Amino acid sequence: MKIEQIISNKGFLFSGPLLIKPRVNIDDRGLFFESWNKRLFDNVINQKVNFVQDNESISFFGILRGLHFQINPNAQGKLVRTTYGEIFDVIVDLRRNSNTFLDWYGVELNEENNFQLWVPPGFAHGFLTLSKKARVTYKVTNYWSKKDERNLLWSEKEIGIKWPLKKINDTLPKLSKKDINAKSLDNLFQKGEIF
Repeated sequence: MKIEQIISNKGFLFSGPLLIKPRVNIDDRGLFFESWNKRLFDNVINQKVNFVQDNESISFFGILRGLHFQINPNAQGKLVRTTYGEIFDVIVDLRRNSNTFLDWYGVELNEENNFQLWVPPGFAHGFLTLSKKARVTYKVTNYWSKKDERNLLWSEKEIGIKWPLKKINDTLPKLSKKDINAKSLDNLFQKGEIF
């Protein structure tokens, strides 16, 4: 397993998020890899993580989910991977005291590369489905809390995420009603809903 620190869109090293590239053993029967190892993961991030829930979603071509996060006291860390299909996975740093505050990072996660993205608490997370269908699975460190769930607008100009819209034929992504009504960064600031 190879663990990589990741660089923000502005060229700064993020403190916390990691890209995990498993060692995949391939032979004439197929492939095998270890997708989760608590001891290794805890050693790499230098803390004990307790995942309390596994989530899965299936999304179709051009669907964008996000940018989602939960505020304290129920903030969530997420370990995200795609088991079928392909997505462009994005995180945004919402930690005010971070050197990478409001920076973003995006990576393609798919069934071929088997990469996983560790998204610690304090980040918004979302993805755009690039394949006909994609199954995304993620472990979370806290239970879902409706009262603490927040959505940041996927197209927030101040953040400027470069979503790969060319890969969905230069159309606007399809959004849920919740994501259409996501809050602007200014609105989140005004309500004190940033970490």
